[in-house]
Amino acid sequence: MELRHLRYFAAVAETCHFGQAAQHLHVAQPALSYAIRQLESELDVALFERTTRRVALTAAGEFLQGETERILKAVDHATEGVRRIADGRSGLVRVGLTGTAAFSHLPVLARAVQAELPDVALQIEADMLTPAQCDGLRSEAIDVGVLRPPAVGEGIEIRTVEHEPLVLVVSVDHRLAQEPVVAMADLRSEPFVMYGNRDSAVNEAVLRSCRAAGFAPGRAHDAPGTAVLLALVTAGLGVAVVPASVRALPLRGLVIRDLADGGTVDLALARRAGDDNPVIDAVLKVAEAAFAAAALNRS
Repeated sequence: MELRHLRYFAAVAETCHFGQAAQHLHVAQPALSYAIRQLESELDVALFERTTRRVALTAAGEFLQGETERILKAVDHATEGVRRIADGRSGLVRVGLTGTAAFSHLPVLARAVQAELPDVALQIEADMLTPAQCDGLRSEAIDVGVLRPPAVGEGIEIRTVEHEPLVLVVSVDHRLAQEPVVAMADLRSEPFVMYGNRDSAVNEAVLRSCRAAGFAPGRAHDAPGTAVLLALVTAGLGVAVVPASVRALPLRGLVIRDLADGGTVDLALARRAGDDNPVIDAVLKVAEAAFAAAALNRS
């Protein structure tokens, strides 16, 4: 049974008139009549009662009309779905976000994708440090990363989207909590709370800033992620130097202060090298534009 025959049958069944159906289908009436006879022969049933005055559906024809409508709708739906996926307008994209970016950049990304790509679903993995995201990209556990470069290992393509200032986070009762701006040298004697992963890009940026100020940070506690890091600072167990996107979090018991010489840490979009999935391409394009607009609004 050919799909063409079903479309021909549906047109004749709707009009019960071979001439009108042929005109609607832009085919010759003899060709249409022959196609219907082929379909009836294949099914070994009469689908129409034909007289010199009228054409009417048989009981079998009425049943096939309902089934044909369902089949053609499913085919059209599948065709549109395939085209939307091929055009990058439909599908599922799994996104990993590092640390504070889950709070500052996820809302921007989600709103932009919803507005520009309403048929694309996002699956979010939050608070993934850069090494975990790179592993996730290689294993195809995630498709897009929002991470701190450099990438760890091979097979990852990145595009830097922002240079984010580092800021100081202290507990509300800390001696520096009342200072509007703090210099890195003021932290020389402070215990630091840092990320536990040895490949943390934020840790590397903090170490560079401390060295530039003439000291090595006293590393008092390691945290597996941003939530624990901030909890340790809230408890008064140390200070932390983190990306400015931490301002997006509701921080009780903490104070954020600008650093005069804290430096910056990059934020980048990442993907698997050689992955040509058009849906991922579309999400990355929307994300890059949305992040650029958000950064411009903050400046």
